[in-house]
Order: sequence, then structure tokens, then C-alpha cells
Amino acid sequence: MTLYQLSFGRPGTYRRAGWGERRRMGTVLNYLRRYGDIPFREKPMTEVDSLALCQLAYLKFDGMVPAPGDGHAPVALKSLEHHPDFEKLFGDTRYEKVNRALIRAMVSGRRFGEIRLHGYVNVVDKQWETQFSAVTFFLDDDTVYVAYRGTDETIVGWKEDFNMAFLTPVPAQEYSVNYLNETAFATDRPLYVGGHSKGGNLAVYSAMKCQKSIQDRIVKIYSMDGPGFRPEVVESGEYAAVADRVVKILPHSSLVGMLFESDMRFQVVESKTFGLAQHDPYTWLVEQDHLVRVKGIHERCLLRDNTLNRWILSLDEKQLRLFVDTLYQVIEASQADSLIELTAEWKRSMNGILSAMKEVDEETMKMLKEIIKGLFEVAGEQMRQEVTKGVPEGLGKREKPGKQARTKLSPRRS
Repeated sequence: MTLYQLSFGRPGTYRRAGWGERRRMGTVLNYLRRYGDIPFREKPMTEVDSLALCQLAYLKFDGMVPAPGDGHAPVALKSLEHHPDFEKLFGDTRYEKVNRALIRAMVSGRRFGEIRLHGYVNVVDKQWETQFSAVTFFLDDDTVYVAYRGTDETIVGWKEDFNMAFLTPVPAQEYSVNYLNETAFATDRPLYVGGHSKGGNLAVYSAMKCQKSIQDRIVKIYSMDGPGFRPEVVESGEYAAVADRVVKILPHSSLVGMLFESDMRFQVVESKTFGLAQHDPYTWLVEQDHLVRVKGIHERCLLRDNTLNRWILSLDEKQLRLFVDTLYQVIEASQADSLIELTAEWKRSMNGILSAMKEVDEETMKMLKEIIKGLFEVAGEQMRQEVTKGVPEGLGKREKPGKQARTKLSPRRS
């Protein structure tokens, strides 16, 4: 089985749209305006609905949505407009504008305005390097969507993501299994499980590890540009029990979703932007009620992703832990608790980071240099292999006078 396997839905819909065409296409917000008045009981869950709910899970529902098992009834999304803490929903200022547009589009129609929310949890524990948040949506077709939040703006959240390189399970993964078991135990409805970024990883992990009776009720598992798992996790056999229900969707230039990608099939979608900015689900292009497909990950990005995965898997646990802990130590020296603070106070942050780098002991610095050297060696070998693929047979043999050997390296068009 190859490292990157592609599985496309909707035959004939994958293509590479031109820049002008991409600008004219819609996003999840356009979808909500177009289909927002059609209840789920009339139009079942689509991949774009899943994307919207995964993004909704990023909002700060603290104090507005009941916690699991607290005895309170679920609350309608529309009712939150009148909650005194409504403005706190938009605590992540990076996406404040689009998140406000998301809420407006959702509450203005029957499809999402009447969905009910329950079981909101939000755990950020710096000591245990844990960031976990989830919320459950009750839909009008008597199904339930369990949504896991991806990495938020907290620095500790990003540290836990890095820990996935050498530690399985990380605390958030353990939390996700307990959450799904507890939530599903309280209802007998069919289940959808999903998340964006790290939330996608948690969705798949919780579905793999939950109780068998609950697992049997899962309709689909959505991983929206979520990282995969180390090979030993996938090869354990637990993934096979849910593999046919996993819908993994990646943007054209995915990095996050390609981390540890091995035997999980995925679908690739178009974005209106470029590079790492495509991780933002608000940039994914929508036609009617589906995401626009392309033929695969951009070739340059595939080379980058493959190189990074090979490098990570070439390091032992001690090396990875050292690299991650030192990186976190340096970032933590900025004295910022969130990415927002880190960038807003960039001068103070950089002063702290530069000072921390000077404090790294000689032995650690030597080890880090060796690890980074390994990255470049892997990258160089990967590049050599890719170039070799494009060398015509017979190149290097003596040419007749006056003729020059040429190598045509033309990247595949996606």
C-alpha cells in the first residue's frame, strides 16, 4: 500500500479551477445562505454541513452551553443570540469576522437555527500540556453530531500537537474517547463524529477506541485537514473497524492533514487561497452542496509532506521529545499564553525567545543540530529521488558531438 492513497467522491467533480473561477465560487458561508432554510430531515448531512459544525466548535461556549451530565437541557443555537455572554463566543480574534458571519448565517435559517447544543467542555491545562474542547449538536433528523475543536490559540494546545510526534495517546485523545462514550451513552440516536485540524484526529481516534456498541451507531467520521497517526497506531487493527466510515478531506496544499498520513484514504479539495493558509476551512471552495475536488495534493507540497514525515519517523522517542521540549521552552520564553499575545507583543516575544536560545546547554544544542541536520539529509535524499524519476532513460551516456543532453522535469498538473 502506498504512502499516499487518493479516494475521490462525486466522479467528475475534481478539477483545478482557474484563479478567476475560484474567486467566483462560494465557501461554506455561501452554502449556509443557500441551503440554510432546508431542515436536516429534508436534506441529510452533507460534507459542507460537517465543515460548518466543525468550525462552530471553535467558538467559546463557556457558560452558555451545558456541560456533560449536569442535568440541564440542550440549548438552541438561535437562543444564544440573546445570551448576555454572546460576545464571548468570538474570543479568538483571528477569526472573529468570519465566525460572526458563520453564526449570522446559521441562526437565520431553520437548518441550523434550531439545532440544540449540549455537553460543552473546554480544558486547557498547562501543567499536563493538554488542550481539549468538544460540543455535541442535536439535529432535527434525530441524529447527533459530536464535534471536537481543533488546536485553539493557546500555546499549550500547539505543544500537545507536537507531542503527538512521539506520544500516543496524548491527553486530548484520551479525553476524546471518554467524551464520546459518555455522550453517546446518554442517547440512542445515530452518530456523526468530526473535527477540523487536531479535532479531526480526535474524531477518528475516539471512533477507533470507543465502546463497540457505540461504534456501531456511527454513520460517518469527518476529519477536516486533521493529522493522521503514527504507523503503529494504524497498524494496530482498530482503525480497520471504522475505516470505511472515515471521510478525510484535505486542501490542495495540506501540511497539517498530511502529518503521519499513511493508510488513511483522503479526498482533496480546492481552496481560494494558497500555501499553508489553505488550512483555514473558510477558504475551501463550495459548488452547490459539495466541496470542489481536485486530483491530489500539489506535487511540491507532497514532496514537503513526505520529507517531513520521513524525518519525524527517523527519530527515536528521546530525540523527538528533546526537539519538542526545547522548541516549546524557547516559545514559552516569550511569556505569551496564546498565539494572539505572541504576535501582538512580538518585540517582547522575540526578546524572550532569543534569550532562551542562548540558555540552551551545549549538549542539547549539539543534539538539536544533529536532528536538524537529519532533516536536511532526508530532504536532500527525497529531492534526489524525485529528480531521478524525471531523468530520461539513457541520460548520462556519451552524446554525439554537437548535441546536448536535456532533462525535462515537468510537474504533474493537479
